[in-house]
Amino acid sequence: MFLVQERFPACIPRLQGKRRHIVKPASLILVALLLASCGSAHDPQGRGGRGRAKGPITVGYVVIQQGSAPIEQELPGRVAAYQVSQVRPQVSGVIQRRLFREGSVVHQGQTLYQIDPSIYNAQAAQATANLQSARAQAEAARTLVDRYAPLVKQQAISKQDYTNAVAQARQADAAVAQNAATVRTAQINQRFTRVPAPISGRIGLSSVTEGALVTANQTDALTTITRLDPVYVDIQESASDLLALRRALSQSGVVPTSAQVRVKLPDGSDYGFTGTVEFSEVLVDQSTGTVTLRARFPNAQAILLPGMFVTAQFAQAVDTSAFLVPQQGVTRDPQGNATLFVVGPGNRAVQRTVVAQRTQGPYWVVTQGLAPGEKVITQGTANLKDGAPIKPVPASAPQKVKAPPPGAIKAMQKQRGG
Repeated sequence: MFLVQERFPACIPRLQGKRRHIVKPASLILVALLLASCGSAHDPQGRGGRGRAKGPITVGYVVIQQGSAPIEQELPGRVAAYQVSQVRPQVSGVIQRRLFREGSVVHQGQTLYQIDPSIYNAQAAQATANLQSARAQAEAARTLVDRYAPLVKQQAISKQDYTNAVAQARQADAAVAQNAATVRTAQINQRFTRVPAPISGRIGLSSVTEGALVTANQTDALTTITRLDPVYVDIQESASDLLALRRALSQSGVVPTSAQVRVKLPDGSDYGFTGTVEFSEVLVDQSTGTVTLRARFPNAQAILLPGMFVTAQFAQAVDTSAFLVPQQGVTRDPQGNATLFVVGPGNRAVQRTVVAQRTQGPYWVVTQGLAPGEKVITQGTANLKDGAPIKPVPASAPQKVKAPPPGAIKAMQKQRGG
């Protein structure tokens, strides 16, 4: 009875006249009905207090300031080797030895194949002998000219004989030069019997074996060497995106930047190293309508292989007048427009339509619709409406939980039990 008096003091006078009947079991039902009616009279809207006027909604806000946001793009790309060399013979002959292991790393100048040099050694020896003979003839012709020189002055011989001797000496000197060139050619052919690696890199399969006949003008390569560190990534950017970027650069607030490129591998993982854009093509591919950008990446572990498709992420410019808004503060209406709430005059929520076409990490990049210093609501927006009264607090402020008064929990437990 004390609990009834505490919770429903207005019902005590009505219950005092019925104390004599409380001991009866049937009267317990009457007491319950009286308490229900008293509760309705005391709280016309029910015990939950749903009819009470609600106070302003507590919301969290962040103060927005202009900042720099890179204009990032994600484009497809294909890996290309930094250098590729097809090894071909420069002289004809039979392969005597193969001096490399397929798939290994070879260095520039390293001998890969040995062609039978016998015939080229003989040609070099013959050319050397011809050169010696030409030099001997030239020496005899010069000696004859020296003898004729004083005789022609004394008119002991005719001038024609002297002129012929001078011409023969010059022909002998020319023959020496010709034979010297033949010797150099023979020596070069001797050197070409050892097929060297033109570049450093990883060598592929050999298309010939020992004992195979190769020719100097054959179309099939003996093997291929590929340099994989560094590598190129050819990125395809549409011509429309490139025009939009140039228009943005012509406006205030957008400045160019050195493009540092990141790459995602075919399995979706990040490559881990950044590359640099080397150059951009000046022609648009007529079949695809794209422009090729070439970036160079380090590839010491040979993870990127030629022909591999990757996804390139890079920033070509920086927007210095953008606003970074936390993603939880921006929503989309049925038309797809980006909307958010700001703290308006008189602590009322004001719904705003903004332009937010891309994200940067946990933020939306807002380019239109906000002003520096505005307070954007990021917490408590679930049931928020335009013009509703609010109680704004910084989003970083901790929420205070009011502790129940002493004895309230025990009283509730007794009420449920009794």
